[in-house]
Amino acid sequence: MGERPEAETAERPTTILAIKPKPICDWVVLEPISKGETEVERLMPPLNFAMVDHGIYRSGFPNTANFRFLETLELHSILCLCLDPYPVANMEFLRENGITLFKIEIDGSKEATIPKNRIREALKIVLDVSNHPLLIHCKRGKHRTGCVVGCLRKLQRWCIASTIDEYKCYAAAKARVSDQNFIREFDVTSITDFQLQANNTSFSTPDESLLLGN
Repeated sequence: MGERPEAETAERPTTILAIKPKPICDWVVLEPISKGETEVERLMPPLNFAMVDHGIYRSGFPNTANFRFLETLELHSILCLCLDPYPVANMEFLRENGITLFKIEIDGSKEATIPKNRIREALKIVLDVSNHPLLIHCKRGKHRTGCVVGCLRKLQRWCIASTIDEYKCYAAAKARVSDQNFIREFDVTSITDFQLQANNTSFSTPDESLLLGN
């Protein structure tokens, strides 16, 4: 018997889609601006920006390059956790867009003790849906913002492992053991009224939330 001819296979061009690894904690995948894009597309989010939940966002300190992006969020309020006075350019942006500024001053240094009363004040602002859409920020969106969001997750009944994982995701190599211990030990029963209010909002339930690693 003669040899069987090999089946001819037509060579097809391979189309490779631009698939990028999805961050485990970011809800918005942000692409770098490339040359040739229109001016409308040139939107730059603040450092460490992400969506926390319906109507709640987090980030580092916004600068003038981020203003056009922030306009797309149609923010009602901004919660700043920094000690320094708010920049003049940022205040002008708030006035032009009718955004309310809440400022709760928390020392962001590694040696500082996180004040529980300030975190409670911050949570009260975050849980008030009349302040939404709301952006929470500190200098880099890592430690102070991470503590506020971590305590919010406890009110949402997230498991502590997922809560700490989210904190580490944004703090990265700068993650602090003191922050993680603060989140673990924060007593949510001290703000039961706020928790009740949170349960009556459109916040995600533990089953509906975007859990880390999924």
